[in-house]
Amino acid sequence: MHEIKLYNTETRTVEPVKTHEPGRLTMYTCGPTVYHYAHIGNLRTYIMEDVLEKLFAYAGYEVKRAMNITDVGHLTSDADTGADKMLEGAKREGKTAMEIARFYTEAFFGDCKKLNIKIPDIVVPATSCIDDFIALIQVLFDKGCAYMAGGNVYFDTSKAVDYYRLTGHSADSLMVGVRDDVTEDSNKRNKSDFVLWFTESKFGEQELRWDSPWGYGYPGWHIECSAISLKYLGEYLDIHAGGVDNIFPHHTNEIAQSEAAIGHEWCSHWFHPRHLNDKSGKMSKSKGGILTVSVLEEAGYKPLAYRLFCLQSHYMKQLVFSYESLANAASAYDKLLSRAASIKAAAEKAQEEPDLEKLAEYRERFIETVGDDLNTSMGLTLLYEAMKADISAATKLAVIEDFDRVLSLDLLSGEAAAEEPADDVSHLEELLVKRAEAKKNRDWALADAIRDEVKAAGYMIVDTPEGAKLKKL
Repeated sequence: MHEIKLYNTETRTVEPVKTHEPGRLTMYTCGPTVYHYAHIGNLRTYIMEDVLEKLFAYAGYEVKRAMNITDVGHLTSDADTGADKMLEGAKREGKTAMEIARFYTEAFFGDCKKLNIKIPDIVVPATSCIDDFIALIQVLFDKGCAYMAGGNVYFDTSKAVDYYRLTGHSADSLMVGVRDDVTEDSNKRNKSDFVLWFTESKFGEQELRWDSPWGYGYPGWHIECSAISLKYLGEYLDIHAGGVDNIFPHHTNEIAQSEAAIGHEWCSHWFHPRHLNDKSGKMSKSKGGILTVSVLEEAGYKPLAYRLFCLQSHYMKQLVFSYESLANAASAYDKLLSRAASIKAAAEKAQEEPDLEKLAEYRERFIETVGDDLNTSMGLTLLYEAMKADISAATKLAVIEDFDRVLSLDLLSGEAAAEEPADDVSHLEELLVKRAEAKKNRDWALADAIRDEVKAAGYMIVDTPEGAKLKKL
């Protein structure tokens, strides 16, 4: 079995992924909170999780992966304050919470399809597992790790083993909430305690509520991932994946409650791709306009060009999005498709069998390369090398098809952009010269005005290492 190395958030080192059962990988992915569309920053994480799952399958592992759909319990603050995000979505659109959940779940699956993200075999809405959440909370009560206060049920983090080990911080160095400014809940015994079950004493207007031994209410966000993972993947989890913003408190709390319930270490490897930022900072759904796959499509970009954009960078690096950088990726993607099409035509004409020994050699190199902390950028480099190598077209075609099982760029079925009729852009070329001079003189207002004028003419300015270029919108 091939060894796959991956950065482990808990140990803060790149280390081999050790599965509980040889040759079989269990993987849990934190799914979307379906109160709005997924922005492309969210989808970067799902793309990298998708590559990871496919890499393990490519390397010969039997992969069992589960993902939740959060349709209840995720509040607007991670510190158990604010309204349920589903309730906020329902109010925003004048629909019921379940109508919102169904619509945005389908929208998420649609985005995944466009980006060639494989939907896990096990996908579980939180609202379908209420009895499981209640059963797990009861176990925590029985073990003395849960308590009631102010009408709600809390987990007592003083009973957790090394509560902050995933972050490496101390209790005093972490805020009460990491996303919003919040006030501390006076019901908690410890400031890091978190809610397992909310009752009407907390949010009487909550739409989705169920009976429980502790009152009419609904589960906290953190309990759902633990209960779903334990139910479908067992007590030993190999990889838990999610965005870097899940590390604290969400994944920290998952560890605490899961290990308190089962009495031993739960998950051996934690995988957290870094954020995709825009030029103003981290992308967020609270900023107003949301940059989605559909928005990219409306701007003329193929969704898989965005996938390539993500694969060109290492998942542990914060990636800054701009339309200029996406345009470069789109150009590279079209060239890749054209080259693959040429190789396919040559292979069909030659009617030769691929060199299976050479194919096996490239496969080993691909696993070794991408399996070194999910280095997709070097995997693409190896693909380019194979496409230029002194091997038969049939072998090149086999390598392309083989690598694409992991890269999922539709290299042999996608269509390159058709060449557009040439316009007379001499006047726009002159503007590029004037813009370069304006930037040299730090006349940013003039440079921006020129960019707007070029855009009004139907073109985008793409800054490249070789200078500014024009791209038709």
